Amino acid sequence: MAVTILAIESSCDDTSVAVIRDGYVLSNLIANQEIHKSYGGVVPELASRAHQANIVPVTQQAMLRAGISIGDVDAVAFTRGPGLLGSLLVGTSFAKGFAVTRNIPLIEVNHLQAHVMVHFILEREKENRIPSFPFLCLLVSGGHTRIIIMRNHYDMEMIGNTIDDAAGEAFDKCGKVMGFPYPAGPLIDKLAREGNSRAYSFAKPAVKGLDFSFSGLKTSFLYFLRDRLKEDPDFIEKNKADICASLQSTIISILISKTIKASHETGITEIGIAGGVSANSGLRTGMTEEAQKRKWNLFIPEFRYTTDNAAMIGITGYYKYLRKEFTGHEVIPLARY
Repeated sequence: MAVTILAIESSCDDTSVAVIRDGYVLSNLIANQEIHKSYGGVVPELASRAHQANIVPVTQQAMLRAGISIGDVDAVAFTRGPGLLGSLLVGTSFAKGFAVTRNIPLIEVNHLQAHVMVHFILEREKENRIPSFPFLCLLVSGGHTRIIIMRNHYDMEMIGNTIDDAAGEAFDKCGKVMGFPYPAGPLIDKLAREGNSRAYSFAKPAVKGLDFSFSGLKTSFLYFLRDRLKEDPDFIEKNKADICASLQSTIISILISKTIKASHETGITEIGIAGGVSANSGLRTGMTEEAQKRKWNLFIPEFRYTTDNAAMIGITGYYKYLRKEFTGHEVIPLARY
């Protein structure tokens, strides 16, 4: 008998709802919040208010596009955390209400685990490539940079983590110093394609093991611009492409070198990337080149599954449903999970 999961994602500033049936995506809708660009970052109070306004209409549209009715839903999966507490509260409360109304199971999902699980999403009329286990995944986003081993759909072990800032945060904060709008990552990626990645060099913090650090890189970048701007106030404008290409190359080389190290130490050649920064063209190209060189079986998510989306919550919820890993209604959202 088919299993239909309604999935809710509200960890940050995007309200997303998806419908997953037997692992296949029937719909996956996202309502963005453009207002945060004016503030140079996500404003938690504004984000939670926008979720309250968006959650019902987005759910209605997701079910409509999936061609299902309320009675077809077998369980509700939702993001419990990590994320912004106010935003998570909206999604959690809505999921509880829906589940109570229908008297169906409630399934909590860890947002970070869900990012890795995008590699198991199925789509109709497409050739679906799915990793074999064990599977090594570089999870890289604005808030997290981790290396994770998946031994099966339910067993994940973090073997590398950032000791300070995340890679996505480094992109955005360096972009902010250059006067770029939030989020700066996509614009840096665009400009980097036109620049010389060897034009400038920045610090690569030496961190033992499989952990990451990007705070030293940010400091190096800040001092570099400070000194160059003293010499020429128009330095950034004249050299934007080369600056972006050099910055991006530095960040990507750190990410890839740690992934190579992790693969070497674990012997795992099933490799994937996930998270918002996995949309970066330089990272995708660099990982593809390494995969060919090292004979990795590489998995790169489609662009629509790199950012926060409910399909990843739904596929995680689907596998938890199969094991009957349900959640009580006393559950509360967790900013750190």
